[in-house]
Amino acid sequence: MATHTEFQEALLHKLSDSGLRSTPQREVVFKVMLQKRDHPTADEVFARVKSAMPSISLATVYNCLDTLVSCGLIRQVNFERGPTRYCPNLHPHAHFHDLQTGSTHDIDLPPGLIDQVKTILPEGYDASSVEIIFRGKTSFAAASAILPATGQN
Repeated sequence: MATHTEFQEALLHKLSDSGLRSTPQREVVFKVMLQKRDHPTADEVFARVKSAMPSISLATVYNCLDTLVSCGLIRQVNFERGPTRYCPNLHPHAHFHDLQTGSTHDIDLPPGLIDQVKTILPEGYDASSVEIIFRGKTSFAAASAILPATGQN
């Protein structure tokens, strides 16, 4: 986990590169995203942020999340018709979405797998990103093995 200064510097740098400034709201939303890496929805982020900043609105949380996504500090994760979830892990990885519990886990991928997957595209296609999502059920033993490896709480 990054120190408060490190996370603040990363936030300031990415925001200024995008022509934006840091605000207390953006800082608290970003900090909450880094504290518990469980792929929360905007509503879940709002509930967590409320304790630190009681006056913040849900609309402000949505705006902060949109800004953090557009600056490349977090990414959106979508599962069909479910609510958008947010992920601060920017390294290439897959997601496992547990259909029984609704939880989402980061899955580390072997180096080069994303590039290898891109090679199956037809000529003339160029993917700027690849998302790999596994769906299923997590057994208790599997969840115990996955969580420490991916930094999940």
